[in-house]
Amino acid sequence: MAHGLARAAADEQQRRIESWCREYPHATSDWRDRDGHPFVHTYFYPAEQYDRGLLARLAEHCQTGWGEIEIHLHHGVQTPDTAENTRRQLIEFRDILATEHGCLCYLDGSGPPKYAFVHGNFTLANSAGGAACGVDSEMQVLADTGCFADMTFPAAAFHPSQTAKINSLYECTLPLDQRAPQRRGRDLQAGRPPGIFPLIVQGPLMLRFSPSFPVPLSLENGAITGPNPLSLQRLQLWRKAAISVQGRPDWLFIKLHCHSMDPRQREAVLGAPLRQFLRDLVEGAPQRGETLHFVTAREMVNIILAACDGREGNPGEYRDYRLKRVLARSPESRYGDTTVIFKG
Repeated sequence: MAHGLARAAADEQQRRIESWCREYPHATSDWRDRDGHPFVHTYFYPAEQYDRGLLARLAEHCQTGWGEIEIHLHHGVQTPDTAENTRRQLIEFRDILATEHGCLCYLDGSGPPKYAFVHGNFTLANSAGGAACGVDSEMQVLADTGCFADMTFPAAAFHPSQTAKINSLYECTLPLDQRAPQRRGRDLQAGRPPGIFPLIVQGPLMLRFSPSFPVPLSLENGAITGPNPLSLQRLQLWRKAAISVQGRPDWLFIKLHCHSMDPRQREAVLGAPLRQFLRDLVEGAPQRGETLHFVTAREMVNIILAACDGREGNPGEYRDYRLKRVLARSPESRYGDTTVIFKG
């Protein structure tokens, strides 16, 4: 509904969210994964823009099976933020989501709420030299307040926050209270449960050669936009990124992102390109040797944790493995030879 400091008028925000909640199921409900789930979204809602009515409507949409809500935060944009203020914002918004809107999850079904996170402006843990953050110890703050995974990356092209480590699932190996500990990490591995949270869950970052484009060489970063809609050509690159838990290469994790309610992106996220992609994706999966699972951020991390624990079989059985919602779903269990796990 808004980016950083930008805001649409209140009635326009309400119109956009009503339109989305009405039209998205209609646009996508015909195409399901092997477990019968639709192509869901995870809505990273900006904590600094909380509106009770808007979030209640979005939570209602999610509770009918169309996604989940997690935490997004823009801060330190005009002046550097502090660890204390960041901690306060995260805890307050976390608890509002959990207690007032029935969102978020709990480790093994108990304890304080847990959440996934995306940093506004990509500047996680003050990784852009002090711009749009200001909190060197932000990763420790996230850990202390219940963040199970950061999903900020990849960043925009040539952004100073982008890590050299790409196309990876990992835990940080630098101290969490120092600036940008996500710049170094140990890959997650089957048979070795992770011990440092939040996990870093990256989306694809690849070079793309498109001779028909005005700029034939570009970066593929999993963004769904009007100029760059979903396609099977892009799917090939996402598969080549091979984001997986080490030792479990047949479970591929593909994290995509978009600004779903931005009217400039309407055709890409609701229109013909989306419908054509879902039709091609689902109907062609058997010929490509794929088993598809459409998941939220929480479900993706649960499947990652199951892979780290050495679990076998249908990844869809592990959507609620450790991080559980109050009303967890139990999808029908099926399994194929190759698995591609999408998070929208």
